Amino acid sequence: MRRKSFSILFFLRKGKLLKNGQAPICMRITVDKKSCDILIRRSIPIDQWNQTKECAKGKSRIADELNLYIESVRAKVLKIHRELEIDGKAITVETIRNRYQGLGLENKTLLEAFDEHNKEVRALIGKDFTEKTVMRYESTAEYLKDFLKKEYRLSDIPLREIDLNFIRKFETYLKVHRNNAHNSVVNRLKNIKKIIGIALVNGVLKQDPFLGYKFRLEETHIDFLTQEELETLMNKEFSIPRLETVRDIFVFCCFTALAFTDIHALSPEHLVRDNSGALWIRKNRQKTNNMCNIPVLSIAEKLIDKYSSHPECIERNRVFPVSSNQRMNGYLKELADICGITKKLTTHVARHTAATVVFLANNVSMENVAKILGHSNTLMTQHYAKVLDNSILRDMANVEAHFNNR
Repeated sequence: MRRKSFSILFFLRKGKLLKNGQAPICMRITVDKKSCDILIRRSIPIDQWNQTKECAKGKSRIADELNLYIESVRAKVLKIHRELEIDGKAITVETIRNRYQGLGLENKTLLEAFDEHNKEVRALIGKDFTEKTVMRYESTAEYLKDFLKKEYRLSDIPLREIDLNFIRKFETYLKVHRNNAHNSVVNRLKNIKKIIGIALVNGVLKQDPFLGYKFRLEETHIDFLTQEELETLMNKEFSIPRLETVRDIFVFCCFTALAFTDIHALSPEHLVRDNSGALWIRKNRQKTNNMCNIPVLSIAEKLIDKYSSHPECIERNRVFPVSSNQRMNGYLKELADICGITKKLTTHVARHTAATVVFLANNVSMENVAKILGHSNTLMTQHYAKVLDNSILRDMANVEAHFNNR
């Protein structure tokens, strides 16, 4: 991490002399070219000040006492700067000023609170949080930093100064300057709301600035493969091993409904055979920690056997040699082009395909699909319950048969 520049300067505010004719002494704190001035509640005649040495001239008792006070102020600020460094907290002119002035929790800053939160959740990756979730919090903090600079010309802002107007301005910034889609904007604002919630619980804030703000997610329409498209992908022969591996992993997810983070972390320990010899995947979902109980169909079991001796799988103790999500999605785009599939393939499309085409379209109950997906209830599962053309035709065929037999 780049070390921030930091300096302290003492000078006279000559333009605002006191009634006694003396000039107040001011301290300027500068961090990365951003500065703030603080009056140190001392003054001196202009002709008795040495600006080069930033101290009073002479050896009188008054001059000595003033110089000792100035050095004590400098030492206090240096100590604050050092403590912020040691604690790994955001170093800004605002945080240094607030600490110097003895301001407490009520003056805690937004980015400081974000920084503390993000360090905590990063330490919990693999336990309570996924890498993707933590990265979203971190990128939200980066967006806020840029927004504060553009909109307010600040490096940080006290939490108590955040209001509904600030939130709406940040919403506009995300849409205009970051080109975020509506649901992405809502999720980033929810990141901020969590930080605000912590501040409310800890007594840093007395009132929620989100009062009156309504979070409204738009319904998303994520593509899934039809049975014909899935079979085309499954039957396609690839001369490039990399593409064949990505296809196999995608197909496995289509028959197990595993999300990317779960297939990436899938190890042999998650594969269990029951008393009848049937193979199951029993694994906590990375995202929700809910237990998944997934019976492994023969198609999926053959893919497990295919990669059981793969060097990378053995080395990493994994079932499949899964690349990063970004690479996987890039390779899936190649697969779609080769197979003539016009839909945008991503790792999450496999989960949708499993829920709709493989399970629900073949009359697996909503309750059982919820268990396979690791959902807490069927309300979450209904997001995947797309209405398929073949299910409509099947139901309408029953109607046709009913009336034709009359």
